[in-house]
Amino acid sequence: MFQQLIDGVSYCHNKGVFHRDLKLENVLLDAKGNIKITDFNLSALPQHCRADGLLHTTCGSPNYVAPEILANRGYDGAKSDIWSCGVILYVILTGYLPFDDRNLAVLYQKIFKGEVQIPRWLSPGAQNIIKRILDPNPQTRITMSMIKEDEWFKQGYYPANLDDEEEDVYIDDEAFSIQEVCLEADQGSPKSPTLINAFQLIGMSSCLDLSGFFEKEDVSERKIRFTSNYSRKDLTEKIEDIVIEMGFRVQKKNGKLKVILENKAHKSLGSFSVVAEVIEIGPSLYVVELRKSYGDPSVYQQLCKKLSNDLGIAKAAQLVSSEVISM
Repeated sequence: MFQQLIDGVSYCHNKGVFHRDLKLENVLLDAKGNIKITDFNLSALPQHCRADGLLHTTCGSPNYVAPEILANRGYDGAKSDIWSCGVILYVILTGYLPFDDRNLAVLYQKIFKGEVQIPRWLSPGAQNIIKRILDPNPQTRITMSMIKEDEWFKQGYYPANLDDEEEDVYIDDEAFSIQEVCLEADQGSPKSPTLINAFQLIGMSSCLDLSGFFEKEDVSERKIRFTSNYSRKDLTEKIEDIVIEMGFRVQKKNGKLKVILENKAHKSLGSFSVVAEVIEIGPSLYVVELRKSYGDPSVYQQLCKKLSNDLGIAKAAQLVSSEVISM
């Protein structure tokens, strides 16, 4: 299956088509054991690249997306497709995803680091090719031609015989209309409306937030996260200003803020301690994580509500969602 997948995807690349949403759900299998690659709605052509020769639209399925796509600095469509093929191979061989978490913020961190746990019971050849494909650095990641030369890959491999005169690829122009609009917006067309991609929409939507403004990480409700599009510096300064105004004391250490309320000043509330940390998800998207060490749960909820309301992006999400729906 993986050999056929590589043949099919490399054929697309040779035709100048980059899929950008390769995942196991988009690989179908017929009665003869031949695969069919489906769902090219997010695919791109060479004309969708900017002047730097790279694609810039952030898209794909979270568990399969390459780290350079999340970095939002431009990416090579072929190299990002290879990463997705590696995720598919991992799932085929193990039965589970290499990068997975119910919280998208944590999932993206895992993908950025590229620290995949490869089972020891896989053959050395399989382990090696997975490591070379799931390389978070696209510059050193294995290429299609290198995959086809890999000894593990070549076992029982019969290259597909695709005759260009007999096989033709039909691509509906409408499938790329959305990408063309996104391309115009990326290039700063004054007539284009402000557009956001699927990943940004997930992060900004009040109902589809990366982690939920008050996600319950455990039954004790000691940790919540909310997203923000303030810069890291602004977030740190604003958190400090807000908590001091609320009567808390702040300690800074290792890039984290420790929010303290001592019982001497507020005897009715008792002692209280919360650690605030800002996590970067992308160039313009951050997650603020609040972890309570000890103290009154009601005070903790009050603090969380104040910070998320003032620094979160729920209001912006409502406006953006309205614009998207009206379009």
